[in-house]
Amino acid sequence: MMDSAYIANVMERLDHKVTRMIGQIGEKCPHFAGKDGKYDSTGTDWWTSGFWPGLLWLMHDMTGGPQYRDAAWQWDETLERWFSGTSGNIHHDVGFQFLATAVMKHKLTGDEEGQRRGLVAANYLAARYNPAGGFIRAWNGDHYGWAIVDCMMNISLLFWASETTGDPRYRHIAIRHAETTLRHGVREDGSVKHILSFDPSSGEYLENLGGQGAAADSSWSRGTAWALHGFANTYRHSGDERFLDAAKRIAHYFVASLPDDHVPYWDFRLDGFEGEPRDSSAAAIAASGLLEIADAVPGKEKQTYLAAAHRILRSLTEQYATWDAPEHEAILRHGTGHKPQNQFVDGSLIYGDYYYAEAFAKLNGWKHRMY
Repeated sequence: MMDSAYIANVMERLDHKVTRMIGQIGEKCPHFAGKDGKYDSTGTDWWTSGFWPGLLWLMHDMTGGPQYRDAAWQWDETLERWFSGTSGNIHHDVGFQFLATAVMKHKLTGDEEGQRRGLVAANYLAARYNPAGGFIRAWNGDHYGWAIVDCMMNISLLFWASETTGDPRYRHIAIRHAETTLRHGVREDGSVKHILSFDPSSGEYLENLGGQGAAADSSWSRGTAWALHGFANTYRHSGDERFLDAAKRIAHYFVASLPDDHVPYWDFRLDGFEGEPRDSSAAAIAASGLLEIADAVPGKEKQTYLAAAHRILRSLTEQYATWDAPEHEAILRHGTGHKPQNQFVDGSLIYGDYYYAEAFAKLNGWKHRMY
């Protein structure tokens, strides 16, 4: 277990690191950094566009540093611009984009425009709900009947919208989507499926697809982490024990499947692991989710989940972080985005950086949890 001095030291290192990143990243919308340690820049419609400003708001909340607030302030306005006239491209990941930007901004500063933008995003997400199948549609194009495990994280936006407006319909949609994901997306052993396919007219469940995992029957590690964290969040918002039980089952599978250094390969069910890349982002997401579970359970059970989170975070801190490379624009190395398409493999991922910082913020007493 990490003691308070260790946690405080990591928070201090993050303060120095992220302050340096502000100058290095500048106006970029970062997603992936390869071997050169330089983050690319995506369009603001890309699903990861909220994580860099989210990291800035998190650090502002934890340290009070005005440099974080100043660098983060305009991001929710920037992200909103792609809504106008591009409704055909708006997708299910608006939770990732607006919870840590507009919603966080509103919570920390009272900014009314942040609240408005968060509610606009929640309306777009709610509009993707398919009542016949009880799921939120993923992506666009002709995938009318697809839902994905990642969306378990986005539904926190709907719970927030219900709390903010008093309208229970957002909450109903979030719970129905979680129930559908639990019914069809979580296997008995705690492993999860990435893409669920339904008949969009009847709502009948048809099949699951491999997506970013190695195969339809494999076990994509980041998808497992999304589910672990997402069901824990859903329990926090709903109080429904079914979702806490699901989070625990997935957590036990995730932890039992880890290699010796507690950071997973990109898929838990590969034919062999030699030469396969790790995914530090999956480790960071899962660690933050394990802390959510620990907050929800008592006594010795709490210590089980805390210890697992601490093991993962210590490994990331001591073996995967870039403290020794001040010129590196990211926090964590060895993340893998989409191995089946050989995209964003064995580099740094901005959401890995975000959830690593989020986990340590939770250990340091952070209360303004967006996911």
